[in-house]
Amino acid sequence: MQNNTNKSTTERIILGIDPGTTIMGFGLIKVVGNKMTFMQLNELQLKKYSDHYVKLRVIFERTIELIETYHPDEIAIEAPFFGKNVQSMLKLGRAQGVAMAAGLSRQIPITEYEPKKIKMAITGNGNASKEQVAKMLQQLLGLKTLPTNLDSTDGLAAAVCHFFNSGRVQIGKSSGWGAFVKQNEDRVG
Repeated sequence: MQNNTNKSTTERIILGIDPGTTIMGFGLIKVVGNKMTFMQLNELQLKKYSDHYVKLRVIFERTIELIETYHPDEIAIEAPFFGKNVQSMLKLGRAQGVAMAAGLSRQIPITEYEPKKIKMAITGNGNASKEQVAKMLQQLLGLKTLPTNLDSTDGLAAAVCHFFNSGRVQIGKSSGWGAFVKQNEDRVG
């Protein structure tokens, strides 16, 4: 079990995960009061494993490693989207399940977000591209560069979406970058 006694009550760490059986993206943010700061983003490459069960074990172990390294207070995970290939959905659901099981085994609260909700929270457009989400995260968090694969920014987007949806920031009826800046002038530099 994690020890959060050294954290103040207004400080928390959110781990965002974009589960996958080819690439699992993840990102971490630290929240102090109502301000978020970037900690890390990366991806777990799973292409080299041909056995699906080995991939699931690696996802579980890497998620546990992230938890033990960064001690997140909450996990935000992208929910699988409904596609036409049932076999792919099943594999994606299993990947999400083992990542969730890792968090649950450490008693960390988990929140799932639909991909459209994550995109809407970050860009104001539920149909935004991965590139648009990544560029907005770059602006929001002051990232110098973006990774080649955007699975890691998808994981980071889940964490930021959770921050926006946890009552720390109130977003009004108007959406998009302009509305966000206007409503959060103290946070955007």
